[in-house]
Amino acid sequence: MSAAYATFGLAPAMRAGGVRADGGYQLHRDFVDFVVDGRPLLFQLSDLDAVSPLASDVPPAIFTAQVRALLLEAAAPLPDDRYLIYGCPECEDLACGAVTAVIERDGDDYVWRDFAWQTDPHADLERNGYHGIGPFRFRGPGYREALGALLADPGPPPGRRVLLIGARVALLARLAAALRAIGIGADITRDADGVPAEELRGYGAVVFGPAAGEPERAAVREAFDRVGLRVPYVDGLAPIVPLLVAQTEHALDRSPLPQRRLARLVAADGTAGVEVTSSCRVRLTAYRLDRLSRPRSHELFDGVLAPGSHRIPLDGRAVRGGSYVVARTTGGVLVAATTR
Repeated sequence: MSAAYATFGLAPAMRAGGVRADGGYQLHRDFVDFVVDGRPLLFQLSDLDAVSPLASDVPPAIFTAQVRALLLEAAAPLPDDRYLIYGCPECEDLACGAVTAVIERDGDDYVWRDFAWQTDPHADLERNGYHGIGPFRFRGPGYREALGALLADPGPPPGRRVLLIGARVALLARLAAALRAIGIGADITRDADGVPAEELRGYGAVVFGPAAGEPERAAVREAFDRVGLRVPYVDGLAPIVPLLVAQTEHALDRSPLPQRRLARLVAADGTAGVEVTSSCRVRLTAYRLDRLSRPRSHELFDGVLAPGSHRIPLDGRAVRGGSYVVARTTGGVLVAATTR
């Protein structure tokens, strides 16, 4: 089999969770993505909402089994030597659809070929094959080193708990409930004094509610600094739960900056400036408080954008006075305050 060599790597990635406009929830998932020739393989599969089998929330034994399968140290889980590459982020049912491929050894090389979309045990390559993707030939030493590192030292799991700080307990309680609903743990406190270092290490981010004062914020930062921990701090923009969820999701994103689809968002002078690194679906939503301090949301845009920078007109009624714009793709979230 002839194929040019491709580089193989791994990188942290996430499937962004969130609160939908209809009140439903989308689950947050952290996973390890496959990076082929310096680019996430997932980006080559249109705008697929999926995660790799190397997810951080699966039991350690299952995670290890998935890694050993990719190393061909275990039998293929599907007929015809096919392996799961990406699956449904909400469940593990093949009927929801999955990207699979044949993985085989050729001498000391590993080859991934015959990528297909699969919803039952047998793949139909003619009908559902990804004919423009692969085959990929990876040099054995680099391939084994990348996957073997996950077995040798998986390290701490990505921080999927956040610490909520503020005086408005009712708002923080609603935020905590929303975060827990999408798979992110959340604890509420007024300060972090006296919290043991091992407990602080369990948090991937700190979210300051809009009512949190500067003395409270400084005390929390000092508590984390005292035990040598560096975490992202989120300054809540407004008492609007979906907006705060979006800010939290952005803070928890561990994926390398060059490998993010959603690269930039600004909202000024009646337009949104959005930059994406690969073709993907982007949704823009505006949030604001009305005259009675009730949260309002307005869907501004939902469509597929080509790689590059885009200017999207904003509905003036939706972004007037103290509003915020949230941009979402399946793998990332950005938030921007509107300015004139």
